[in-house]
Amino acid sequence: MTNDSTAFDLFADPTRRAILDALVDGPKSVRMLTDLVDVSQSAVSQHLKKLRTGRLVTCRAEGASNVYSFDPAGLAPIREMLDRYWGAALTEFERIANEEGDVS
Repeated sequence: MTNDSTAFDLFADPTRRAILDALVDGPKSVRMLTDLVDVSQSAVSQHLKKLRTGRLVTCRAEGASNVYSFDPAGLAPIREMLDRYWGAALTEFERIANEEGDVS
């Protein structure tokens, strides 16, 4: 992914979140995913294409089916961004705590 907003955009859609939730439990074919979400197989395939482009899922051929798996490595850009914010939040917390500790 080229920027942080793209990573978050992938999670913005409830159908993509449902697909990711299903894949966290283990690999699934497009047909299995279609049975789990309330959209057409074509729509599931389009969502999977976006998730694959965003590196949140991987795909392997298994016979005549494509089987998709969640790829936690795809969360790295989001985690890096959140770590930056978390570090700043912890620094600010420490500053405030030290100021309050200085009150006599």
